[in-house]
Amino acid sequence: MTAAGADAANARALERSLGVSFDDPELRTVALTHRSYAFEHDLGANNERLEFLGDAVLGLVVTDMAYRTFPNLAEGELAKLRASIVNMTSLAGVARRLGLGDAVRLGKGEEMSGGRDKASILADALEAMLGAIYLDRGLEAATALIERLFRPRMIAYARGEGERDYKTILQELASQDLRSLPEYRIAESGPDHQKEFTATVYLAGKPWGTGTGRSKKEAEQQAAHEAWQRLSEETARATGHAGAHAGSHGAGVAPGGAVQR
Repeated sequence: MTAAGADAANARALERSLGVSFDDPELRTVALTHRSYAFEHDLGANNERLEFLGDAVLGLVVTDMAYRTFPNLAEGELAKLRASIVNMTSLAGVARRLGLGDAVRLGKGEEMSGGRDKASILADALEAMLGAIYLDRGLEAATALIERLFRPRMIAYARGEGERDYKTILQELASQDLRSLPEYRIAESGPDHQKEFTATVYLAGKPWGTGTGRSKKEAEQQAAHEAWQRLSEETARATGHAGAHAGSHGAGVAPGGAVQR
């Protein structure tokens, strides 16, 4: 099978996973075209504009879904709930489940460096696909797809399950308990085509957590998770009550993510 034939087959398989058939296949093709591929093949368009549009569509639908699903949550808790869904880690997880990485058109360098499983590329491509679906099929079709893909994750987060935006959670906890904002310091290792990033998060000038990843954002999320766990344990010991911090928030999504009733 030729490269073009393989691209078309992968794109059709992705359509089946999405449950969406494009009236304009060119929109689908552009949504799957990473800038590295466009540069190598001297193409005039890549998926970055569609990603910009898809990000806005996703934000609107997820915000509306959170507002209607959790009528008793305050604005701040709704914002945290949305952040738990509309972040790179969550988007990349959904993209992997759909098999989106197999369909993305990458340049040789990104291909060699494992770009098909790189969270930033997957998240961007998923947003671009949502933007393309919005243009091709309208807001109603885009909304139906987003709700099908993301509602289970939103419910899981509200129950204290699933992926969370630990950078946001850590910032809130550190601000309240230490009167300090997190500072992330990044170190790089490995050749250009296979970079690994190590992030260390500092609170009040002291290191609290370290994480590694294929992107800076992945490394920072891991570091924030480790720091959040340590800070939560110290807070619990200091108060003598493991749930003291969560209880101080009243109704809404606690730092661990559970809906408080």
